[in-house]
Amino acid sequence: MIKMICLILGGGAGSRLFPLTEKRSKPAVPIGGKYRLIDIPISNCINSGVKRMFVLTQYNSASLNAHIKNTYNFDIFTRGFVDILAAEQTPSSKEWFQGTADAVRQSRQHYERQDFDYILLLSGDQLYQMDFESMVKHHIEMGADITIACLPVDARDATGFGIMKVNEEGYIPRFIEKPNADELPNWVSEVSPLNKKRGRNYLASMGIYIFNRKAISDLFDQYPHATDFGKEIIPSAIGEGRKVAAYQYEGYWTDIGTIHSFFEANIELTDHIPSFNLFDSQRQIYTRGRMLPPAKFYGGTQLNRALIAEGSIIHARLIEGSIIGLRSRLGENTVIKDSIVMGNDTYQTLQEIALHADEIPLGVGHYCHIEHAILDKDCRIGNNVVIKGGEHLPDIDTDEYCVRDGVVVVKKGAVLPEGTRIM
Repeated sequence: MIKMICLILGGGAGSRLFPLTEKRSKPAVPIGGKYRLIDIPISNCINSGVKRMFVLTQYNSASLNAHIKNTYNFDIFTRGFVDILAAEQTPSSKEWFQGTADAVRQSRQHYERQDFDYILLLSGDQLYQMDFESMVKHHIEMGADITIACLPVDARDATGFGIMKVNEEGYIPRFIEKPNADELPNWVSEVSPLNKKRGRNYLASMGIYIFNRKAISDLFDQYPHATDFGKEIIPSAIGEGRKVAAYQYEGYWTDIGTIHSFFEANIELTDHIPSFNLFDSQRQIYTRGRMLPPAKFYGGTQLNRALIAEGSIIHARLIEGSIIGLRSRLGENTVIKDSIVMGNDTYQTLQEIALHADEIPLGVGHYCHIEHAILDKDCRIGNNVVIKGGEHLPDIDTDEYCVRDGVVVVKKGAVLPEGTRIM
């Protein structure tokens, strides 16, 4: 049996995902109508037989902590767990986590109590489906101290990643962080014929690592002030001649780092055959079981390329290329196109709506048109509201919404009065 534990990094401030990260950490951001980003790495671990996981949290972590607590409970026979390791002040350290490596180093006193030979390090804000059992077997076969999962990319994308030079034996003798375009010819590696044809001649780090237990402990002792794996620990390990192997991944992977990438990754889930498969019975995505009723439709709603989460009550005329989240309420003759409606955390009863008749109820009102937008949770959208995002809109910030790369993001709990126009 391969003894491996996993540490999932809970992310920093996530400023590029603002305002979705205004009140939650990046891994707690809802995705796909009913999931959260943290469900992706945890599900990959469960599907790969890795049942002992620690999630390292620090920034805006309350909702993430609650989701993990309410979702991942293993029975006593599996001996599995998903535990939260929050940043803490101790007699030996008064500092919060200063980076990826520093977060793992400061957590040593907790995870080193486990019986393990290998440690898997993951990010909490990426979308992919990977078999970590295959990766650790490759790590063992290579006799490596460290294995880095890498993705073939083209020249346009290579400048935004850590790029590895991989030799014929599959080891990494050189590593560079975000190279300039004129440096790229020196960083071509051997890739599959298909990737060569596509111009994907460079191997980018996915931020997914496997360390031998002794290797990571020694590196922390040797470099006690290093705070980041990609910028400090990995280059130092390569520089001193440690065996650092590459594990080439050929599947779908995207880093949810910006509003644009988040929006695109979600909308792509509505494709006829999406790159990320939510309908895979062998590698399913786990999340909190809420025991909600099925979605309910009235008035002949037309649906085309739509994901509708449970508990929704929908009177809309058209939903196209969109994701409708948990407990969503959409009014009569409303149109939702190329948008994400995250839904609501609770239901309003008819009595509550009647009692507060002067207030806009939770959800989207009647005769609205929502296009190229994200409505965060618990929004109150009045009747006859029109939102039409697109490249014609400049980036702006208001108390109720903001625009990023043409995507209109209505903030969590925001209220847009009847007749509002954003277009």
